Amino acid sequence: MESTRITEVIDEAVQRPLPEDVLAMARRTLLNVTGTAIGAARHPAVDAITAGSTGSARVPGRGGRVAPVDAALATGTAAHLDDFDDTHLATVIHPGAACLGALAALEPEAGAASATEVLTAYAWGCELQLRLGMAVSPSHYDLGWHITGTCGAFGAAATSALLLGLRGHRLATALSWGICRGLGTREGFGTMTKPFHAGKAAANGVLAARLAAADAPAPPVGTALDGFVRRLTREFDEEAFLGGLNGPGGPGSSGTCEATGSGNGTGTGTGTGCRFELRRNTFKPYPCGIVTHPAIEAAEHLAASVRDAGGPDAVTDVALHCHPLVPELTGNADPFDGLQARFSTVHGVAAGLLLGVVDLGAYEDGFVRSEAMKQLRAKVRLLASPERDRAEAGIQVTTSGSETLRHHVPAARGSEQQPMTDADLRTKVSRLVEPVLPGRTGAVTEAVAADGPGYLTTLMTACAEEEN
Repeated sequence: MESTRITEVIDEAVQRPLPEDVLAMARRTLLNVTGTAIGAARHPAVDAITAGSTGSARVPGRGGRVAPVDAALATGTAAHLDDFDDTHLATVIHPGAACLGALAALEPEAGAASATEVLTAYAWGCELQLRLGMAVSPSHYDLGWHITGTCGAFGAAATSALLLGLRGHRLATALSWGICRGLGTREGFGTMTKPFHAGKAAANGVLAARLAAADAPAPPVGTALDGFVRRLTREFDEEAFLGGLNGPGGPGSSGTCEATGSGNGTGTGTGTGCRFELRRNTFKPYPCGIVTHPAIEAAEHLAASVRDAGGPDAVTDVALHCHPLVPELTGNADPFDGLQARFSTVHGVAAGLLLGVVDLGAYEDGFVRSEAMKQLRAKVRLLASPERDRAEAGIQVTTSGSETLRHHVPAARGSEQQPMTDADLRTKVSRLVEPVLPGRTGAVTEAVAADGPGYLTTLMTACAEEEN
């Protein structure tokens, strides 16, 4: 793709005001991922990243200050650690984590920036990584690449560059470095490697912007993109990448268009294109792979009926009817720990039937290894059918009394068809924040919703552990 065209279209687009509903979705995405980062802030993996680090940046949910690059790495890793962060279903990118890591790293330099400046940089970082993902899907993911890691660095580079005020050739250089610095394969799923990809994307994106600010040479952005396409995918859709960025009339034009997509963002926006992939971002009600969610919801619905029929011991067979991606991505039938269980729909179904409510506790190592869960998981079968929608699942439970219990979920909560409400999102964030920062949910929520100058410092202060 021709570098000049990419640079001109993106550089012009990012200087136009974003539609109000897109900024609102950026706030929702930021609130959700801030919650997931705080919720996992005390995990040993985050301890390992921050150990011995000193500097001027902060990590949500923790005290003290660390080097900015470590803040990016730790924050991005924590945000994705429980697989509870936002998900763009068309690409399965989790766009919020890497961009939040970039914000954490740049607070020392951009803490005084206004809410509009920060949210605009954050929104464009999410949007551009989603557009890159759309352009190379589905083969990029099908070839085994972890798309959040490979495209996330591009998004974090965009957020970092815009927050640092880079435009023109420096913005293009940052984006080029971001394309070149993505990483991650799907073989790491079910291990700590997976969330590390999001953290590394954040750190690499910040470094990309710093290199650009220092005028470090980089390949033209088109050349970098061509290399990405030739080696990591089988297709590239230029319209999916750049289409609609500058209005319905094409690059350089402006126009008014109605919000479309998931229904999470509504209203009209003037001046910057009709299509925003960020509008289609979704938020998870369960801390695990997104394709597992319909199955968990179906199982939860039958939990009370299973108890009434004699409990898990009375269950003789569980048949889950699902989309083919379910066994492909989450087919681990006997997970060893909580990380592996997040990619086990069999575990999610068993947890739903046993607990009635699947939350972070359902993925604690001790629960995953419990004898009750092992026995119940052994009774679950995944029956995939291409006719099933990705957000759909049907479950059939047979008991020793020859009773058959059934439930069908046509569109899972948290999907584009049934998005989480603002109230759902606030409840989720509260459940993540309170165990780590007791009594601080209100401050975090208010900081995300704030306007005016000093936005980033206000946010990071609300998210920081109080110092003695």
